[in-house]
Amino acid sequence: MSGSPLPGPAAALHGPVLAWYDANARVLPWREPGVGAWAVMVSEFMLQQTPVNRVLPAYRAWLERWPKPVDLAVEPPGEAVRAWDRLGYPRRALRLHAAAQAIVERHGGDVPDDHEALLALPGVGTYTAAAIASFAFGRRHAVVDTNVRRVLARALTGVAQPTVSPTAADQRLAVSALPDDEPTAARWAVASMELGALVCTARTPRCGDCPIRSRCAWVLAGSPPYDGPPRRGQTYEGTDRQVRGRLLAVLRAAADDVPKKTLDACWHDAAQRERALDGLVADGLVEPLPRSRYRLPS
Repeated sequence: MSGSPLPGPAAALHGPVLAWYDANARVLPWREPGVGAWAVMVSEFMLQQTPVNRVLPAYRAWLERWPKPVDLAVEPPGEAVRAWDRLGYPRRALRLHAAAQAIVERHGGDVPDDHEALLALPGVGTYTAAAIASFAFGRRHAVVDTNVRRVLARALTGVAQPTVSPTAADQRLAVSALPDDEPTAARWAVASMELGALVCTARTPRCGDCPIRSRCAWVLAGSPPYDGPPRRGQTYEGTDRQVRGRLLAVLRAAADDVPKKTLDACWHDAAQRERALDGLVADGLVEPLPRSRYRLPS
């Protein structure tokens, strides 16, 4: 992604944030020296809307079983859904399986280092393509997740929180804040993300520990409170998401297909259960069979 770095405020953030990252970054397996692009790609799929502590065991088990895209590509998609276990949003497992197949078919089994080729893979959007290109290949891209959006909103625009949903303005701000050379830009991408995850947090930012507090527009403005539209947290208990999770848990635990009555026993509300099951079938996560039996996709 092209773009010129800001000569003033953003450029002054680079050195302090990179030095802080060097001293404080978490030790995570997908950041280890020499880790391959497939490992980075798996981590990025798993980390979407899922905290690190839940991802770590699933990530390790996944790569032990499927260390290369071809290892996953030859398996039925249902095995990816089964291995996804309780990470949530299981369509990510199907998309990662489809991406592995595309990598084998289009790129000889190697994750491509070209941004446009990454974007063309199933399940890979703007954020994921930039993250893989940056973290796996050291390319200069704006990697804009919620943490980065929050850091830049506070440090450069002086507001307490970014907009609820990502905007084109967020992307432009992140591009403008990139260091000019590729290696530094790649380090900045992960360092600014880590700062948002550990220090510049949403609810209780640790401004006293922040390496850029003396340059942060929000702090310099007196840390004004958020005055935008209400930010509603996600609920889970009693939702269709919970029902879908219960149904998938039954199918994951089964060695073979299961009868409808077994699925019926996992949730009390018949209408909600049927709606959730229909949604799983429509999403390709569950395969209906004759005689009212169901299984993970084959």
